[in-house]
Amino acid sequence: MTDPRAQDPKIWGTLRADMRGGHFFRDVRDEGREIRNFYLSEEKRDALGKMSAVKRWFLVAWWVLKSMFFKLTPVRRLLLAAGLILIISASVTVSDNNNGGSAQNFGLSVFLGVAALLLVLLLELKDKLLAHGELQDGRAIQRAMQPPSSPIVPGWDIWLYTYPANEVCGDILDFFPFNGKHYGIVTGDVAGKGLGAALLMVKIQALVRAFAPEVPALTSLAAKINEILLRDKIPARFASLLLLQFEPNSGTVRYLNAGHIPPLLITENGLAEMGKGNCAIGLAPDTSFAQKELEMAPGQTLVLYSDGITEAENNTRESFGLERLEAECRSASGLRAQAFGEKLVAAVDAFIGEERHKDDISLVVLQRCGT
Repeated sequence: MTDPRAQDPKIWGTLRADMRGGHFFRDVRDEGREIRNFYLSEEKRDALGKMSAVKRWFLVAWWVLKSMFFKLTPVRRLLLAAGLILIISASVTVSDNNNGGSAQNFGLSVFLGVAALLLVLLLELKDKLLAHGELQDGRAIQRAMQPPSSPIVPGWDIWLYTYPANEVCGDILDFFPFNGKHYGIVTGDVAGKGLGAALLMVKIQALVRAFAPEVPALTSLAAKINEILLRDKIPARFASLLLLQFEPNSGTVRYLNAGHIPPLLITENGLAEMGKGNCAIGLAPDTSFAQKELEMAPGQTLVLYSDGITEAENNTRESFGLERLEAECRSASGLRAQAFGEKLVAAVDAFIGEERHKDDISLVVLQRCGT
């Protein structure tokens, strides 16, 4: 029987492993940037750039502490205030020691102040761990709903890829049967990030799967989803969508773009950017969606992607950009769909280096096979 004590993490061993991770200073820098971005408004972040370094550091500390204070619950605000007051009073006790100040009072004030601050930390950590567990459950559900990375359709070579920047993903990516004899692909990007965007993503994916077998055309599918999102009146939430419809052993691709990034068509003659199309889903009632048609010859490749690729940033805050993506697509011409897509993903990862992805990534490579 395994000794349960052998499985308990050791504090000093864990700290040594953390220090050997090799990214300590980079992680500290990233954590500091995330704290500033979370607690400070965009106006305050802009104002900091016009200040001297000393003034900037003092103001960042004050603004962050003030913002954190008001984000706490009332009980935790009182505990934080009490802890700070007790620690400050202890320092006053030290300065008064020569005038008869009590060392015993100093020790008690420090102990109670630190205990109050630790209690606030424990309560906040408890909330974070609970939320993290719920997000992991949500991510597991999203994984279960993901399509196969290489769906098999005669006459086509397909590769699908999605990568969440956080625990849950706000990008939509799915492969589904359409209208009995066709197949469909949907990709899109929900406005916003976090759990709210992920929940709306799952809702839209479920609507696509529910309506796709019954509707006659992509325009009907987009109209139904738009109607339901507007009916449910989800505030400040909408999504860009790109819908494809194709059938086995045919080069005809019908597509509908509702506010999404235009796909790229790679041919032997070069690269072309397809049209952007209509407004996003969930913005306006009675939107008229237009379906277009594309005839793909054997060997041609259609690339659908989200802005998580073009807006990926390196450590100098430079974006990967459309020009680099187009250059990578040209250099990958002639590769099979999976190798094509993996080359694009590897290029983005190499560009950002050790930086984290700030946005979700979704990528579709649809390639017409030779006859």
